[in-house]
Amino acid sequence: MSDQSVAEILRKVQRIQIVANRSVNDLLAGQYRSVFRGRGMEFDEVREYQPGDEIRTIDWNVTARAGTPFIKRFSEERELTVLFMVDISASGSFGSGQQSKLDVMVEMAALLMFSALKNNDKVGLQLFADDVRSYFPPRKGKSNVLRLIRQMLAVDPVQKETNLETALQYLNRVQKRRAVVFLISDFQAEASRRALAISNGRHDLVAITIVDPREQTLPNVGFVRLRDAESGEVVEVDTRHPEVRRLFAERAADTQQHLSTGLRRTGVDQLSINTGESYATSLRRFFESRERRLR
Repeated sequence: MSDQSVAEILRKVQRIQIVANRSVNDLLAGQYRSVFRGRGMEFDEVREYQPGDEIRTIDWNVTARAGTPFIKRFSEERELTVLFMVDISASGSFGSGQQSKLDVMVEMAALLMFSALKNNDKVGLQLFADDVRSYFPPRKGKSNVLRLIRQMLAVDPVQKETNLETALQYLNRVQKRRAVVFLISDFQAEASRRALAISNGRHDLVAITIVDPREQTLPNVGFVRLRDAESGEVVEVDTRHPEVRRLFAERAADTQQHLSTGLRRTGVDQLSINTGESYATSLRRFFESRERRLR
């Protein structure tokens, strides 16, 4: 990698850090902690037994030494392990506005990474396309988060069809302990419902689905050549015909509905992001909705 490329990546990291920190402080304060729970219970203290305490909480070792009953108290463990699965296939390079889908994926991941950092959570990263391309085990600390953001910014999109099932199987092999997993993809390839259900049973899986406005509607601009970034297939479309535009929009809507239905049936929460809208606002709405469900 050239010095110029490194400098550009560092500039992008700095910009993303500023944007993410502002969003964490202004939009997501407290919400991240309230909608994602820790691994379970952690030891808090030992105190003397009081009438009404459960007998099963008695610490018999301390009781034997003290000559009077003591119990163990536990509190909910807030520390989380958070893993980001980011789709780096070539379809993410598409963008009809200022940002590509991959740009938005990276910024979304960075925003959530800084939220995790603020909660003192461990953060890990898995980059995948047709196969798992890189894996960085969850670790704590700001330097780790910045390193992961640099890794995402430095990727070269892979011109091969996405294999979500392989990526999820890899996740289940390497991540033994329960984690919050953000699966960030444009879901151009259909995900196996069985693979999603298995991963969601082992982890708290959240699918962040990215779509560009031009993937939902066609403008009236005459003949256009459309190329599938992953398969390489090319088709020509005459957008002057209203029926062509209607069928395109209808098929796109059906695809999104099919994806949402599949995720819902496997119990996977979906956060839908449109690159033409504010992703921070979408994320806040998602947190608020999830928080209501958990009450």
